[in-house]
Amino acid sequence: MQDRDVIDSWFPADLRSCEVWEEHFAPRRLPPDAHVTRFAPSPTGSVHLGGLYVALLAQEAARRSGGTYVVRIEDTDKRREVAGAAEEFARVFGYFGLDPDEGSGRAGAWGPYVQSDREGIYLSYVRELVRTRQAYPCFCSPEVLAENAAGQQQSRSPLGYYGKWARCRGLSVERAQERIAAGEEFTVRFRCPVGLPGRVRFRDRVRGALTMLDNGNDVVILKSAEQGRRLPTYHFAHVVDDHLMRVTLVIRGEEWISSLPVHHQLHRALGFTPPQYAHIAPLMKVEGSSRRKLSKRKDPESAAAFYLTAGYPAQAVRHYLRGLANSRLADLPADRALAEPVRLEEAGTAGPMVDLGKLRSVSRDYIASLSPDEALRALSAWAGGNDPGLARVLRARPDLAVQALEIGRSGTGTPRKDLACWSEFRRAYGFFFPELHTPVGALDDARLGLPARQVAELVTDLAGSYRHAGPAEDWYAQWRDLAQRHGFAPDVRTYRADPQAYHGSVREVVNVLRVCVTGTDRSPDLFQVTRALGEAELLGRLRPLADAAAAEHAIA
Repeated sequence: MQDRDVIDSWFPADLRSCEVWEEHFAPRRLPPDAHVTRFAPSPTGSVHLGGLYVALLAQEAARRSGGTYVVRIEDTDKRREVAGAAEEFARVFGYFGLDPDEGSGRAGAWGPYVQSDREGIYLSYVRELVRTRQAYPCFCSPEVLAENAAGQQQSRSPLGYYGKWARCRGLSVERAQERIAAGEEFTVRFRCPVGLPGRVRFRDRVRGALTMLDNGNDVVILKSAEQGRRLPTYHFAHVVDDHLMRVTLVIRGEEWISSLPVHHQLHRALGFTPPQYAHIAPLMKVEGSSRRKLSKRKDPESAAAFYLTAGYPAQAVRHYLRGLANSRLADLPADRALAEPVRLEEAGTAGPMVDLGKLRSVSRDYIASLSPDEALRALSAWAGGNDPGLARVLRARPDLAVQALEIGRSGTGTPRKDLACWSEFRRAYGFFFPELHTPVGALDDARLGLPARQVAELVTDLAGSYRHAGPAEDWYAQWRDLAQRHGFAPDVRTYRADPQAYHGSVREVVNVLRVCVTGTDRSPDLFQVTRALGEAELLGRLRPLADAAAAEHAIA
């Protein structure tokens, strides 16, 4: 039997040739300067904010150039795969407007877009490398590799599979066949070319010219069989996929820079033209007087789902992330910032600092820029997937929701900035809805800010004298009258001039109504709130305290 026939017997008999795959995944017909980019998450956990950042840059580069943005799920590490991770990717991509042109549920001629579904493609190219002696089967067990590592450490040699440590590199096809026929497990290793230059130069879209040590290791490109399947390593799979999906620009984290030499060696061995690379600096965080990487383990805000669950508007998060990439975009209004291009060359090599306070400011500005109807649509869409109770209330009373969101915008037209994310709507405006409001029933409730006796007197008077109709001037005047009847100054200035003469000012009197109506001592304009709620609802919210006052009076 010829060597080629022996080698082919190590692989499934129905494998297609590499030429067939090259024809099947034909080059794309795109404008000359268009980029095909990809975001390639691994389903081994939740999406990191840094992944969202890279995905946004990849989408931006493709769509600005008239190209194609692909999402590819890299799931060849089956041992670390987390159930449901791929579904979370789709949910996060959809919320933040990062749905791809191809992949993640979207069909395309260059799929499938899940690596474990491409096993036959990888095996075709591995077989070709073995046929041409650019790869070989390796039978070294984990124990043998551990012995290698111990020997290298003892002799102070670099760790790796090379030289005398590459025990299977010199095996003949006949000897390899004997071991395979005997049932030994094996991986396939790339045969690192001999006579390497030592150092190689690359050009990176972010970092410019790079000079690095060339790869000198025979790296594994095909893992041993697991559950009857033979899947490639990341190094090999992404090289084949990027070529066949016709990716022209790879944007990824800087931790992959050290792998550039081996990736370029694999491209050359397979006869592929490498894509351009852009290695992005990691997102950072200030901790004390130092900087560190944003951590999945330490920082809740490192998870992309954190922003989705909290309801930060996608446009605000995109605006903020674009500003991290290019600082010139950070302080622009959202519409201008989203219209301006992100330039990879301006991304910088120092990791940008994630500042949740700055993001919240950007988000407040964005939400405040929406009309009430726009805000209600966005709020309802978020609540539908994250707060079913609020979603039901919004569907039942959209008029109240619009009035709540309109508070502070009429008249001056200056919007309030109460909300940085939609999950804060309950706290800031939930009191508008009877279903979400909890009445105040205790005269000594600390939020009321006055002794129980004074609260009882004010509420008893208010329940019988409150005037709801009329212009704002008359409405406010009744509070001054009420204050003076109970020994409070009619305004803050009068109180400050002679504080010993009064229990307080009209501000404390109004606060009693504010807390009864809104449940908080800080709220939007109270006159506008009462107009939105109506007289019956307002008096209904006073009733528990009025009843408590009457009961206390009866006891006295």
